[in-house]
Amino acid sequence: MTIKRLYDDALAQATYIVGCGATGEAIVIDPSLDLAPVIETAKEEGFKIVAVTETHIHADYVSGSKPLAEATGATLYLSGEGAPDWQYDFADQPYVQEVHDGDVISVGNLSLQVLHTPGHTPEHIAFLLTDLPASDGPVALFSGDLLFVGDVGRPDLLEKAAGIEGTMRAGAETLHASLGALAELPPELLVWPAHGSGSACGKALGGSPVTTIGYEQRTNWAFLAPDRAAFVDEVLSGQPEPPLYFAEMKRVNKAGPAAMPAMPERLAGSSLAGALDSGFVVDTRPRSEAEATVVAGAVTVPFGRQFPTWVGSLFGPGDRIVLLARDDEAADQAAKWCASVGNLAVGWIPTEEALAAAAEGGLLLPTPKTATGELPAALAAEGGELLDVRKASEVAEGFVAGTRHLPLARLSALAEGLPAASRLHVHCASGMRALVAASYLRAKGFDARAVTAPFEAVRAEFPAA
Repeated sequence: MTIKRLYDDALAQATYIVGCGATGEAIVIDPSLDLAPVIETAKEEGFKIVAVTETHIHADYVSGSKPLAEATGATLYLSGEGAPDWQYDFADQPYVQEVHDGDVISVGNLSLQVLHTPGHTPEHIAFLLTDLPASDGPVALFSGDLLFVGDVGRPDLLEKAAGIEGTMRAGAETLHASLGALAELPPELLVWPAHGSGSACGKALGGSPVTTIGYEQRTNWAFLAPDRAAFVDEVLSGQPEPPLYFAEMKRVNKAGPAAMPAMPERLAGSSLAGALDSGFVVDTRPRSEAEATVVAGAVTVPFGRQFPTWVGSLFGPGDRIVLLARDDEAADQAAKWCASVGNLAVGWIPTEEALAAAAEGGLLLPTPKTATGELPAALAAEGGELLDVRKASEVAEGFVAGTRHLPLARLSALAEGLPAASRLHVHCASGMRALVAASYLRAKGFDARAVTAPFEAVRAEFPAA
């Protein structure tokens, strides 16, 4: 038996390839939309993908389960649990087989027992893996978004992201029951979760790729809660704001996502002005360059781990996006990240060409910033206001009195309520989110400047009365 874990740092998401060495057959669990690494790894290991499955209808990325099954001819096993609203729209396809609690998926000499584990979502399932030639008992649990290292899947997304009111507390109580059922499993059982540190599907996920039932029972706050009421209160407190795209992901994954789009067309620098007029231009330059200069009207989203989350939060599926990227490799990856959160990059322009065109057209400008030491005077002189784009959990630990709070994850939905006539001085914890948010607001017509200093330096400018 072989277990291969493919981890996407930007999505904090794990795809698992579980293969039977005796037969060369494999099942893929929770694949992301970028199928190439999965198919290549299976080929390198000598496995044929005969089965694909996923633990639930994902909210944080576009699932690759359907495209992978179609590309490989594998059987797609999908949860048939949950109310009618949580059934897959494409479950009637000939290559799809619905599974329920207690069902077994056989792949070579491997057996995966389906466990209905609702709470995070109503249809959520997990998989108990048994390597039949080696043992008559389970050796691993693929826990999806039920159990993480040090945390559990949040039960509030249906209400906060999808807008289904009245589901948070009921989901938390159901989640508590699902976790309680794990007490019957062997403490040495390996647990392979769907997400790691940085995922918005929980609030305190650990960074280890694997854990055990026993370790989590000794250390995970969810198992240490004294009773159900305490668990419910704790699991619903301090959860980060779900990025705006989460609601759209639920719809896309329920309906059946399409395959990863082809790499966007390379455009000439001369197309920059037209791209700015017809949609959004996303400048992927690193922070050091974005702090110095800006392409007027472009949105700064530095290439890196946070790129898909920020793009998904700021832009909708119908927005036209053109990327500024250093080369074709970076453009390809940025476009894949866009697609993974439901956005489409329709083209890309090499950064050097774009900057040259911007300079020639008078669009390459010093980045509008406000330095610490200038904030109180600037606010008094301009009648502007401070805008804090940190998470609510960060604001709870300290803030500047009188500041307006709009977390970056929800900024695009809430920006219309900002005062159009005021100059906005945008700050966060380190200055990175401030650069992103201020550039987005300028692209939407606001007068916004980034405060790139750390939050403590900002707060020091406004001593308590």
